[in-house]
Amino acid sequence: MTETLIDTERTDILEMLAKHRHFLRFTVRDLTDEQAGLRTTASELCLGGLIKHVAAVESNWAGFIVNGPEEAPDFSSMTEEQIAQWGDAFKMLPGETLAGVLAEYDQVAARTDELVRTLPDLNASQPLPEAPWFEPGGRWTARLALMHIMTETAQHSGHADIIRESLDGAKSMG
Repeated sequence: MTETLIDTERTDILEMLAKHRHFLRFTVRDLTDEQAGLRTTASELCLGGLIKHVAAVESNWAGFIVNGPEEAPDFSSMTEEQIAQWGDAFKMLPGETLAGVLAEYDQVAARTDELVRTLPDLNASQPLPEAPWFEPGGRWTARLALMHIMTETAQHSGHADIIRESLDGAKSMG
């Protein structure tokens, strides 16, 4: 019975990740590279940059599951240059293409999906990195980190939908 519950839980996690990734990807359907890089709201965000950011966050949290807090950036000691580089994850930079950004996202997703399928224990935990937004001494299980990836993807999918609607009126739903 436990074997079935674990398989069901992993299947549910994979299905939910796939659902939210689909909606994020759907927001950039039929766009040019230039459109994917446009800011259409008061925010600094653009569609290509959101996908880059979600891919980076997913990659970092999947790395956290395996390697612990050393996968996270140390925000407390970042230089201005490093902070600027971090901000570039929210932008389409010169020479970047939407196809390239989506291909990278696909690779990150495939690695995360393989981790979900093969991780020995979703209850395995790691200490959280030191950051003002985490409780000191806190820990997250692999399951919680995967839920965080889902939450990030869903939240930014909503941001992407607003940006796309502002761009050309297209909607992901409704």
